[in-house]
Amino acid sequence: MRGFALQSFSHNKPLAALLLLLAPFYLNAQDNLPLDIDAFEISEASLPLCFGFSDVTNPNALAICDALDLDENVKARELSEQWIKQEPDSPAAQFAFAEVLFNVEGNMPRALFHLNLAEELTNYNTLEEAFNSGNVQWHYLTLSQLSYVHQLMGDQLKSLNYLDKISQIYGQDMESFRGWPLIKLKQYDAARASAIRVLESSENERERARAWNTLCAVELASLAPIESTSACDRAIDEDENIADSANDYDTVYLTNASEVSLSLLKMDEAEEYLDRATRYLNPQSVADPWIYKLFLTLNQGRFDDARSALDRMLVWREQQEPIVNVMNRAEHFLVSASFLLVAGYTEDAVKLTQTALNQPDRNGSYSADDEQKDSFAALLNMMANRTEYQIQLEHLSTLDFFESLLARIQANYSRLKAWRAERRAASLFAKFEVLQNRLRPYAPLDAHIPEWVEPEIIQLIGSGVMKNILNQARSNGAFQLNEGYYYSYLTEIAANENDNETVIEAGQLALTLLPQQEVLLRARVGARMADVFWRQDNYSDALEFYTNTYHQDPSIFRRLDLKIPISISEDGTSFSRLTSDYLARSPRFTEHANGLVLEVQSIPDLSVCLKSRTGTALSCYTAAATESQSSKWNAQEFTRLFHTDTFGLGYDISKAQRSILLGSSVILSSQINSNLRNSRDAFMVR
Repeated sequence: MRGFALQSFSHNKPLAALLLLLAPFYLNAQDNLPLDIDAFEISEASLPLCFGFSDVTNPNALAICDALDLDENVKARELSEQWIKQEPDSPAAQFAFAEVLFNVEGNMPRALFHLNLAEELTNYNTLEEAFNSGNVQWHYLTLSQLSYVHQLMGDQLKSLNYLDKISQIYGQDMESFRGWPLIKLKQYDAARASAIRVLESSENERERARAWNTLCAVELASLAPIESTSACDRAIDEDENIADSANDYDTVYLTNASEVSLSLLKMDEAEEYLDRATRYLNPQSVADPWIYKLFLTLNQGRFDDARSALDRMLVWREQQEPIVNVMNRAEHFLVSASFLLVAGYTEDAVKLTQTALNQPDRNGSYSADDEQKDSFAALLNMMANRTEYQIQLEHLSTLDFFESLLARIQANYSRLKAWRAERRAASLFAKFEVLQNRLRPYAPLDAHIPEWVEPEIIQLIGSGVMKNILNQARSNGAFQLNEGYYYSYLTEIAANENDNETVIEAGQLALTLLPQQEVLLRARVGARMADVFWRQDNYSDALEFYTNTYHQDPSIFRRLDLKIPISISEDGTSFSRLTSDYLARSPRFTEHANGLVLEVQSIPDLSVCLKSRTGTALSCYTAAATESQSSKWNAQEFTRLFHTDTFGLGYDISKAQRSILLGSSVILSSQINSNLRNSRDAFMVR
């Protein structure tokens, strides 16, 4: 999940103001003409717009705009390429080609190259000079788009410089666009002052919405939580008040408000904001609420809701404009990988996390930077490879020595990849400041690593170092809303140090204090306590924790490489004996007379049931035997399927669906909504 976000620089209001600014030039040119009332029969607002202007006359530009309006994007690309070949010194041609590259293909580096060429061809320093050149529209558009692209690509100083240049030449008030670059530069006081200036001087709803959103973000810069969502709510109210039929509602403001609520641990309120945002489907918005809904419901162990959010997220993603798709690509991959990891599809989680590392987001519109996003991706990639290794070990338990040779090589390769990811993640988490910010629950000004994942950091940097950082974060107020998170970290540290007494003490405090919604984190704490209770021969408490933990998060035992104690019973058939042997060798189980009950039967169908000591079923897998195969083959296959069903979520996610998650079947929409070109403010970015 991403950090905080802001609506980005757009053209709509500056363009409108520019037309008014240029009015004297048009009026002077027409002073000697008689007034013709008929000339005003068609209002300017109803005229077709091309790149935001209603008076574009260049036939090449008009042809490209017509093609875009008709969603003929290949034609638009061909026309813009032809124009630039014919007139390489035309700033209009360079700008038009850049717009096609940017909006249709999401290719920011190439778009920036041609915008730079357009700027070189329109190097004007005064409004009069720009107007007299005949290229005033293209000059203005080039400067505004350069500010925007530099913001997205992370060069906030250049973005601010272009805003200043627009103000100097065109006299435009660009203050409402300055807040976000200043936040990205960590100039929080300057961002706050900028937003206040906007609120004191502007009655424009869009500008005021951006200003309130800036204040909403800037108040979250410290470790100490803010008191309310009031600034975010004001941003939402201002955006809702925009009387513009072409305005697509900006879900950014609602998701940002959700961020604030979550940072205050008001989880129900956070979800309410997200539910409001899901009422809108906006292809121009980076703020896909289903991503955050998936993040939230997965944390809470609401697996059916998470699966539903995953499906809805893909629908939204398929509608996104290419440039938006580039902005939240890694975010989409990582939240999907988190779900797949818990669901048992670890190979796909490995691929997604590796792709996220290789293809990072353009984070200029996020509070999180590339380093933060990469650290999450590397950590999740490590977990996915480790868990895949455990699955391969489960499979190895069913194989004879010679059968297992190739499988052992594959398993060790997964182990090697996990080690490589661990080293990369460790280097990214090496900064003290990064770790401090990580420890605050749901800190909005970074890339969210799910709370159930964050304890993995302890193994990366060492329990001693982590203990010092943890205590400093506590004294700085990171856990003042809920100390349960502090004790969950302490539990994990103690588990790594084999400090059994502290595991029990800190674990009890964590489970007492943590929000009930933190299901996956509570499951991790419970798994650590179950393991310690069992090793202390406290079988009663251990079995209770094993049972409760399993109900909360069946995959936790794989992820932590823990064994569940079992007492195996079988019916004496060849299948049952072989299956029992395989299960006894499994890395997920250890035989003990006082363990949970594992029943293996072959009549009437093949079945394996994991039960409590009182007979309550935890996991049962039943299937008919494959008569054409041997008892050994059936036992091997059945043991594998039992592990898959027991330590996953039981969702059958097809290969085609997983391909969509990986992006191979997601066709990046190249359709450009006309409202996007007509109103840059409709293009919701963060």
